[in-house]
Amino acid sequence: MPNSVNSIMAFDFGTQKMGMAIGQSRIQSSTPLAQFPMKDGIPQWEQLLKIVKEWQPELFLVGLPLNMDDSESDLSLRARKFARRLRHQTNIETYMVDERLTTRSAREQLEGYQKQGRGKTLSADSLAAAILIENWYEYPTPIKP
Repeated sequence: MPNSVNSIMAFDFGTQKMGMAIGQSRIQSSTPLAQFPMKDGIPQWEQLLKIVKEWQPELFLVGLPLNMDDSESDLSLRARKFARRLRHQTNIETYMVDERLTTRSAREQLEGYQKQGRGKTLSADSLAAAILIENWYEYPTPIKP
C-alpha cells in the first residue's frame, strides 16, 4: 500500500448510479464529485476513464457492500468485478473498503446540509464516496478486489 499517495479517488458502487469523490492526502480532505450514471451496474468506461484522466488519482478505493453479518451479496461481487476492471483499465492500485453505514451517514449529513439551505447539488452516493476516503485516512484497511 503506497504511503506517499497524494490523490485518492473513491467510488460508491451502485447498479443505477455510482457516487464519486476525490481526496487529497496532504490535507486529508475529500470532496464529492458528480454522480456517475450506471446501466445495470456497468459504467460507460470511456466516459469514466476521461474523468480519471482529468483528476489523475494515484489510488482508487471502491466501496465493498457487505451485509451486517460480514457476508457478501450479488452487489458485493459486482463491486469487486468493477474494481478489478478499473485496476486493469488504468494500472492504478485499487482497494476495496468496507462501506457499511456510509450511505446512511451520507444521507444524514445531506439532510443537515439541506436544512441549512446547502447541499442542493450533492448526492448521497457521492457524499458516501467522500466518507469512504475520510474513513481511509483514519483507518486504512485495504481489501484486495
